[in-house]
Amino acid sequence: MAALIIKYQLADGVSRDQFEDWVRTKDQPAMRSLSRVESFETYRVTGKLMGEGDASVAYVEMFDVPDLEGFTGEDMPGELVQGVMGEFMGLVKDPEFLIAEKV
Repeated sequence: MAALIIKYQLADGVSRDQFEDWVRTKDQPAMRSLSRVESFETYRVTGKLMGEGDASVAYVEMFDVPDLEGFTGEDMPGELVQGVMGEFMGLVKDPEFLIAEKV
């Protein structure tokens, strides 16, 4: 199983309330409806456990995807994901999309 991790900041002019409402009403229902997404959670970063200064990101999303090949080959190019991603890219800046696996 692969984990997909997305780290990002909010785009200029996008409020936390506006973004989190979009996450709850559009992003999470759409992504969770995909059969290849076992779980999907969005986390607001509230601080650093160690070190000083601000965290490097404002939000982190984590997906568990048992069939990464099917997800990237069929789900990602599909209308549902492309629609959500189009909206997402207008709400965030500097997203980093990571693929990870358990050690």
